Amino acid sequence: MAVQEARRGMSVDADGAHTGGCTCGDCPHGAREGHRRAVAAFLRRRDEFAAGHGLPQAVAHSASASRQWVSAELTQRADTIAERGRAEGEAWLAGLWTRTVCVAWGAVVVLLLAQALTAIGAGWSNARTAGLLAAAVVAGTLTTASWFHRRRGGVLAPVIGEDNRMSTSRTVAASWVLFVAYAVLLLAGRLAAASDPAERDALIAGLDLARGVGVVTVLAVVCGIAVLVRRVVGLRILGQRLQKVSAHRPRAADLLTDDAGRGAFADIQYVVISAVALLFAAVRLGRRPDQLPDLPWGLAVVVLISAATYLAGKYAEGGRPVILSVVRSREPGDLDGPIRPGDDIEIRGSGFVPPGAQGADRLARLVVRIGVVDVHVPLVPVPGGFRNPTDSVLTVPVPAEVEPGPVEVQVVTAAGVGTNRYPVEVVD
Repeated sequence: MAVQEARRGMSVDADGAHTGGCTCGDCPHGAREGHRRAVAAFLRRRDEFAAGHGLPQAVAHSASASRQWVSAELTQRADTIAERGRAEGEAWLAGLWTRTVCVAWGAVVVLLLAQALTAIGAGWSNARTAGLLAAAVVAGTLTTASWFHRRRGGVLAPVIGEDNRMSTSRTVAASWVLFVAYAVLLLAGRLAAASDPAERDALIAGLDLARGVGVVTVLAVVCGIAVLVRRVVGLRILGQRLQKVSAHRPRAADLLTDDAGRGAFADIQYVVISAVALLFAAVRLGRRPDQLPDLPWGLAVVVLISAATYLAGKYAEGGRPVILSVVRSREPGDLDGPIRPGDDIEIRGSGFVPPGAQGADRLARLVVRIGVVDVHVPLVPVPGGFRNPTDSVLTVPVPAEVEPGPVEVQVVTAAGVGTNRYPVEVVD
């Protein structure tokens, strides 16, 4: 999206005002426009440097000096993008709660229209009234919760993870919790309106565990998965077996993708199967509003298998970054030789760029520790991206402060995870 914004340019007028006349950075539109402008300016500047343009004469004669200057310039602009991205995310979250409230009450209106249409010919019943009142109670509860969490996304606040992304496990669990709560409120409304003792006994019998054991089992499993996944992810981060970087703001696509924005099979199948089972349960509730929906055991087992697959995927993802080798970087025509201060070294390995850390502001946080000296990895632009750093190869200069002799090389990623220490020999 950022590339598309850069290509089509910024829709601003001559005096620099945002579209619609807004010139501040406090409103959501102003924050969004400021972020887009910063991204467009950064992309233009990066492509200029990649083409060899825009270098000052003072550093153009030295490849090392020009590389460091370009890296510092891009890092500064990337920090601006990150700052404005965070401002956009906060403004977006602050304005989200009203939209979530509209969606909740819009669902009530849709239910009312559906009941009115299906009541033609069949007549209005107490079950329809109880269903509408139950939906209104759920929507009112969500509205109240949205108000107290209006700075964190309203209704979506409980399903936003610590990394500022939508949590798949929490979203699935919250969907089942809301559905079961609505079903119980529907039965409670019907029970309150029932005057016949036999009808009351039938409604109470509809809450028996034998009737809704499938739904109750699925509810227990998905809620347990949500709690267990949070614990697993937290322990893996503390054990440096999983790298996590925060996003600027949550997106709906987070439910189906990993932190890098790629489609994740474990997440997709969990969301799809849970949605299908939830739809089936809703249809059963509509057909039999006098009891908890009797989710067939076959479908319940499918949901449990899907949940187990999702949990296994969370255990399998990630891994600690590792250095496999360190060699002296040689330009074409250079003589072979040992590593000396001032030379470039090429660090080969895996996991240097965690998922979600492909942005320039995160790449600029990569550090290589050579002995006791910390070296920031320079950003080397190419059209459309960066040649350095990458997930498997880093190139950094050996500073003059590194003493000759045996030293250890270690990479510290943007997530704060350090690799193994790799010994190298630096000669004078």
